[in-house]
Amino acid sequence: MATVTPDMRGTAKDPKARKFLPPSAGSPFGAFPPEWEKPAAKKGGKAYNGQAAPLSQTRTFTEKRTGMGGSCSSLNRGVEPPAAKRPTAGAFKRRQIPPTEFRRFYDRGDLPIAIRHLGNENKIDWKVDIEKLDYHHYLPIFFDGLREKEQPYRFLAHKGCLNLLESGGTKILPTIPQLIIPIKTALNTRDVDIICDMLKVVQKLVVSGALIGEALVPYYRQMLPVLNLFKPFNKNTGDEIDYAQRKRICLGDLIEETLQLLEIQGGEDAFINIKYMIPTYESCVLN
Repeated sequence: MATVTPDMRGTAKDPKARKFLPPSAGSPFGAFPPEWEKPAAKKGGKAYNGQAAPLSQTRTFTEKRTGMGGSCSSLNRGVEPPAAKRPTAGAFKRRQIPPTEFRRFYDRGDLPIAIRHLGNENKIDWKVDIEKLDYHHYLPIFFDGLREKEQPYRFLAHKGCLNLLESGGTKILPTIPQLIIPIKTALNTRDVDIICDMLKVVQKLVVSGALIGEALVPYYRQMLPVLNLFKPFNKNTGDEIDYAQRKRICLGDLIEETLQLLEIQGGEDAFINIKYMIPTYESCVLN
C-alpha cells in the first residue's frame, strides 16, 4: 500500500522555510541574551525547559478572610454609631412580685372563704365565724395576699383583710410583728396598684384598735422608705376636676393621708420618726 506524503511547500511547516529560523526555540525572536538568566522551577532548582510551571508553584494563595480583596476606600463620612443612652437608676421601676402564700392556701382549700356574687358588688362568704379564727395564722396570710394582681385572689385578699380588721378587736395588736414582713414586701414591689391597696389596708389597720398606731412606730424604717420615693406622685390637673377621687387611686394623696394617720395614732414619737425617714413631711398636729 502506497504511503501518501502531504505537500508542505508554502506552509509554516515547509522545511525550506524553517531553515532560516534560529536554532533556539526559547523565543520567537531568537535566543535570549547571555546576560539574562533563564528562570528555574521552584522545586529542585532545575533549569527552565520551555514549559510553564504548575499554578501552585507560581502563585501564592491567601487564607480565608485574609487579604484586601473587595475593600474600597472613600472620602465620604460614614454612618456614626448611635449615641449611648444615659443610664437610669430605676428607682421607680416595678420590681418582680414574689409568689404569695395566700394563693397556695386558697388553691389547696385551706381558707374558709368563698365568693358571694351579688347584683351590685361581690362579698366574701365566711364558712366559719370570724371571731373564732386564729388571727396569728390567718391575718398574716391575708396581708401576704395583697401582692396579688389576678382575680379572684386580689379581691379575696383585700376584702378578707378588711373583714378581719373590722371584727378583730384586741386580737389584732399581738399580730403586728407578723404583719411587717408582708407590708414591707408589698411596698417594695413598687407597683402603684399594690401600694395603693396596701396603704388602704394600713389605714384601716391603724384605726382598728387601741395602741396599734404606737406599736407600728418601731417599724417605720421598714415601711416608710418606699413612701418617701412616691410621695411626690400627685396628679397635676390644673383647673380641671379629677372625677376619680372617689376611687382613691392617687398615690401621692394616699401616702399623705397614711402619714397623717400614723402621726395622729402613733403618739409622741411618731412625728420625729416619720420626719427622720421622710424629710419633706410636715406635721398635721404641730402646725
